[in-house]
Amino acid sequence: MVGVLAMQGDVREHLAALEAGGAEAVLVRRVEELAAVDGIVLPGGESTTMDRLLTTFGLREPLREAIAAGLPAYGSCAGMILLADRLVEAAPGQRTLGGLDVVVRRNAFGRQVDSWEEDLPMSGVEDGPVRAVFIRAPWVEEAGEGVDVLARVGSGPAAGRIVAVRQGNLMATSFHPEITGDTRVHRAFVRLVAARGGDGSPAGAQATHAS
Repeated sequence: MVGVLAMQGDVREHLAALEAGGAEAVLVRRVEELAAVDGIVLPGGESTTMDRLLTTFGLREPLREAIAAGLPAYGSCAGMILLADRLVEAAPGQRTLGGLDVVVRRNAFGRQVDSWEEDLPMSGVEDGPVRAVFIRAPWVEEAGEGVDVLARVGSGPAAGRIVAVRQGNLMATSFHPEITGDTRVHRAFVRLVAARGGDGSPAGAQATHAS
């Protein structure tokens, strides 16, 4: 069973993409809901708002600890920011959950009016390029040695910038695959969850957290 952090952002779109990708998907707002999942998606939205709401709902430390203990997580856009160990141009007092050995720059591609799309080849995703939609998106400014770079911008002023990564049980993209109707990125994450032993049941999730 895969959860979607339901603090703020494009939650329903991720639920639909996960279900289309073969997963049982549920909302996560409480600690007990977090304890019942084998993996979690951190959606796009506003990273500073999500940071505050995680504290308000008492989920910050349980989620940070679960990710550090090996809970598979996928972050898109704001979710990438939440998973980063380090930020450039962070808002005052902004915190992350960490786990990815990367430096992420917030709003790297500019304002909402600078949103754009590009077809990107992405490692681990079959059958051609992924349609990448960037909306006030971050990018990865630096990636540690243990981080696999899955995709880079192919053209324009940001050519070569890293926009998709994986490190162990963690994946992140600068872009929003959940809004394109293409479920291949979510399917890749579902495979990652399954490879770690997630069996779709709460008991399997609890065993995963304890490992």
